[in-house]
Amino acid sequence: MTELPKTFDPAAIEAKWYAHWEESNAFRPERPDAPPFTIVMPPPNVTGSLHIGHALDITLQDVLVRHARLCGKDALWVAGTDHAGIATQMVVERQMMERQDKRTNYSRDDFVQKVWDWKAESGGTITRQLRRLGASCDWANERFTMDEGFSKAVIKVFVDLYNQGLLYRDKRLVNWDPELKTAISDLEVETREVQGHMWHFKYPLAGGETYTYVERDADGQVVFQEERDYISIATTRPETMLGDGAVAVHPDDARYAPIVGKLCEIPVGPKAQRRLIPIITDDYPDPDFGSGAVKITGAHDQNDYGVAQRNGIPMYRLMDEGAYLRADGAPYAEAAARAKAIAAGGVASAADIDALNLVPDAYRGLDRYAARKQVVADIDAEGLMLRVEDKTIMQPFGDRSGVVIEPMLTDQWYVDAKTLAQPAIEAVRSGAIKVVPQSWEKTWFQWLENIQPWCVSRQLWWGHRIPAWFDAEGNHYVAEDAAGAQALAGEGVALTQDEDVLDTWFSSALWPFGTLGWPDADAKLAKHYPNDVLISGFDILFFWDARMAMQGLHFMKEVPWKTLYLHGLVRAPDGSKMSKSKGNTVDPLGLIDKYGADALRFTLAAMESQGRDIKLDEKRVEGYRNFATKLWNAARFLQGNGVGASTSIKAPEATLAVNKWIIGEVVETLAKLDAAFADLRYDAMADAVYHFAWGTFCDWYIELVKGAFDDETRAVAGWAFDQILVMLHPFMPFITEELWGDRTTRLIHASWPVPTATIDLDAKAEIAWVQQLVEALRQARSENSISPTQKNNCYIRGLSPKNRERLLSHADFIGRQARFSAVQIDESDHIGALGPNQRPEHAPLQLEVLFEGIQVPFDEAVFILNVDEPIDREADRARLTKSAEAAEKEAVSLAGRLNNPAFVEKAKPEAVEKARADHAEKSAEAERLRAALARLG
Repeated sequence: MTELPKTFDPAAIEAKWYAHWEESNAFRPERPDAPPFTIVMPPPNVTGSLHIGHALDITLQDVLVRHARLCGKDALWVAGTDHAGIATQMVVERQMMERQDKRTNYSRDDFVQKVWDWKAESGGTITRQLRRLGASCDWANERFTMDEGFSKAVIKVFVDLYNQGLLYRDKRLVNWDPELKTAISDLEVETREVQGHMWHFKYPLAGGETYTYVERDADGQVVFQEERDYISIATTRPETMLGDGAVAVHPDDARYAPIVGKLCEIPVGPKAQRRLIPIITDDYPDPDFGSGAVKITGAHDQNDYGVAQRNGIPMYRLMDEGAYLRADGAPYAEAAARAKAIAAGGVASAADIDALNLVPDAYRGLDRYAARKQVVADIDAEGLMLRVEDKTIMQPFGDRSGVVIEPMLTDQWYVDAKTLAQPAIEAVRSGAIKVVPQSWEKTWFQWLENIQPWCVSRQLWWGHRIPAWFDAEGNHYVAEDAAGAQALAGEGVALTQDEDVLDTWFSSALWPFGTLGWPDADAKLAKHYPNDVLISGFDILFFWDARMAMQGLHFMKEVPWKTLYLHGLVRAPDGSKMSKSKGNTVDPLGLIDKYGADALRFTLAAMESQGRDIKLDEKRVEGYRNFATKLWNAARFLQGNGVGASTSIKAPEATLAVNKWIIGEVVETLAKLDAAFADLRYDAMADAVYHFAWGTFCDWYIELVKGAFDDETRAVAGWAFDQILVMLHPFMPFITEELWGDRTTRLIHASWPVPTATIDLDAKAEIAWVQQLVEALRQARSENSISPTQKNNCYIRGLSPKNRERLLSHADFIGRQARFSAVQIDESDHIGALGPNQRPEHAPLQLEVLFEGIQVPFDEAVFILNVDEPIDREADRARLTKSAEAAEKEAVSLAGRLNNPAFVEKAKPEAVEKARADHAEKSAEAERLRAALARLG
C-alpha cells in the first residue's frame, strides 16, 4: 500500500474516488446470476438543489445499496429526476419575465421546447450534488419522468384506467391557485393562521315578512326576543355572497324554525334585480357558532360544496382563473332572471349553470379583494351590515405560489382512488408491505380508508399532456394517440386535444415499474420488480408512497416494494423546523466542504432512529470528522508497524489472547451489524461499527499490542482493520476506499465479512479483566483528583493465580494506561513474590512494600496507589456527593416516567427504550459514586 499522507484531506479523496467509481461502472457490476436488490430513488425535482432532507434520504438509501453490493447481490439503485410540472414552469417563466418576456408570447410547442432547453442547460444541478454525497446510483441508466419510455407508460396507465371506468371527467370543487392558474391537490395546500375579519350581515326576508326570533338558555327560559325581518349571516369572504344558492340552519335550531323553507334576499347588487334564495336545513351549520345560519356558496367553499350537493342547490362560479370576478357572459339582469327561473324549477344543464355570470355589472373584473371591499361598503351604506369583528382565521395558501387558494368549481379529470386504495390497504394489513416504523400503519389506514377522488389534471403547458380529444359538442375521446381518438370519434369529426397536463404525482406513482421498462416485457422488470425497500420521508407518504402502492398493485398485481421505511425530518438543534425565514437552514454542501461527505453521512445515519426527527447539530458532524481522522491515523500507525492488507476473509490463526479477543470482537460486531441491517436500525448500525472501530480497535487493541508486533499480531491487526473498512464502507465510502489501498479488487466490490471464526471465551474474559482493571484504576485517579500526568507506585494484595498471570501478560499495557511507575505484589500472599524470570520483558519493576495510599478494590484483590502529595479528601467528598445526588435525582425522575402508564403506553417504543437505558445508566452512575464515597471513609 502506498504510504498515507500525514494529513487526512476529504475533498481530494472524494473527487478522486467518485470519478473512478462512476467511470468504471462500479455502481452496477455485471452480476446476472446474483440475487437482486432493488431500490428506487424518490426522484428529486429537476429544478431542485440538495437540501439536508435530500442528504438524509440519499444517505439512508446508499447505505443499503452499498451493503447489498458488498453482500454480492445484483444491486440496482434506480436514479432519476421528476419533471416537476408546476415548479419547472415557474422557473422558466420567471426567467422569461426577467427578460420582459412571457409564456403567452409563444405557441405551446415553442414554450415546451424552451423548458427542454432549460433542462439541458440547468436541470442537472441536483444530480451533480448527489454525486458529491457519494450516491452510488445506476447513473448509466438515469431516468426522467418525461423521457420517451416513461411517457409511454404514463399514457398507457391513463387510457387503461379510463377504459376500466377508474378515471373520469367531472365538474367538482378544487383548490385553485390564482397565481399559477391551475388546480392543485389538498396536499399542496398550506393552511396558516392569519388575522382577518368576520362580517355580520342582514339577509332580508322576501316580501318584508317578519318572524319572532327567540333565544333561550339551557333551561328553556327566554333570554332574548324580538321581531325580525331578516336572518343574520356571518362570513369571512363577503365577495362570495354573489354566488349564494341558499342559507342553511341546523334542523334542531328552534330560533329559525318559523322561516325554514322561506326565501331571503342576497343584500348586494341592483335592488330591483336581487336574487332570492331558500332557507334550508342541514346538519353542517353549528347553532353555537356565529348566528347559527350559514350562507351556502357551493362553487367557492369546500364545506358549502357538500351542503349544495346534498340539497340540490345550484352552484354558481364567480371568478375567473386569476381570481378576478367574472366579466364574461350576459349582463347581470339577464343572468339573474335565468337563475330565478332555474331556482323555480326550470331545466338547466351543468353547462348552463356554469355559463351564468351572477356578478353584478358594477363588480365585474374586480380583483377578489377589491370586490370584497366594495361589497362591504355597499351593504354598509344600505344599513344591512350588523357588525364586523376581528378574527383569526385559517387560510389556505399554495405551497409553491404563496398566494391564497380559491376553491373553484371546474372541469377536471379524476381517478377513482377509493377503488384503487383497497388493495393498498390490504397489502399493509396482510404484511405484504411492511411499514417501518409500524406506528405509521395507523396513518396509512386512516388516509386510504377516507380517500377522496384524485384530481389528476393541471392547467399547465409543461408535463404529460392528457390523451383526450374533444369534438365541437364537448364530447371527449380517450386514446393513446390522435389516430386512436379519431377512430373512436369517426372520420371527419374535428378533434382538439385537451390543453391540460397530468399531475406530476400521477407519473411518479409509476416509478417502481415504469423505470424498469414497463409496459414492454423487460428482463430487468422481471428481475427487479417488486423493489426491496422504499426509503421515504413521512411527508410524502400520501403524495407519492400510497399512490405508488395503488398503481403498482393495480397494474403489476404485486406490491411495488416489500418494505416502506419512513424517516423523520431534519430539524435545527433546538428542535424547530428549518426554514429560510428563520435563518436556521443547514446547507449540506457547506458541511461537506468543511468536514467531508463521510462525516455528514455518518452523522445522518447515526442520528436516524426509525421515525424520530433529527436535531442536527454541526458539532456532531465535527465529531464524526474526528472519527474519520482517528481511522486515518490508525491506518498510518499500522502501516508504520508493518501491518498490511489481509489475504483472506477468514480470520488468521491466533495464539495470543489479545488476538483471539479482537477476532471475537469482530464476530460480535458483525452480528450486531447484521441484526441492525435486518431491522433497518440505522442508529444501531452506526453505533456498532463506531464503537468497535474507535473504542475496541483503536483505543484498546492497538494500545494492547503497541510495541509487540510479531507476525501473528500483524496478520490479525491487518485482518481486523480490513473488516472495519468493509463494515464501515456503506456509511463512509470515501475514506474506507482510500484506506483499502492498492488492491486488485476495490473495496466497493469487496465481500461482506464472513469471518468463520469463533469467540474465544477465555480470551474475552482475560481482556475484559484487563479493561475493567484499567478503568477502575483510572476512575480512582479521577475521583481522587490525581493529575493525568502523575505516575504512581502500586502495591497489590490478594491477587489470585489466574489474575496474576493476566497481570503479567499485560503488565506493560496496564502500567502505561494506569500510569504506574512501579508495581509490587504482596510477598506474604499465597502466590509469593515475582521472580526475575517470571516478569515479562516490559513489566514494571517491583518496589518496596507500600501500605499507605488510595485503595482500589478490584475482583478478589486490592490495588493500593501511592501518592506523593496529601489528598484533599473533604473536597473530593463534596464533589462526589454533589455528583451522586445529581445522578440519583435524574434516576428518580426517569423512574417516575417509566412508572407512568400513560408514558409507557402512548410514547413511541424507542422513547420508552431510551428512558429505560438512561435510567439504568444514571442508577449505575449513582451506585458507583456512592461506592467511591464509601472508599473515602
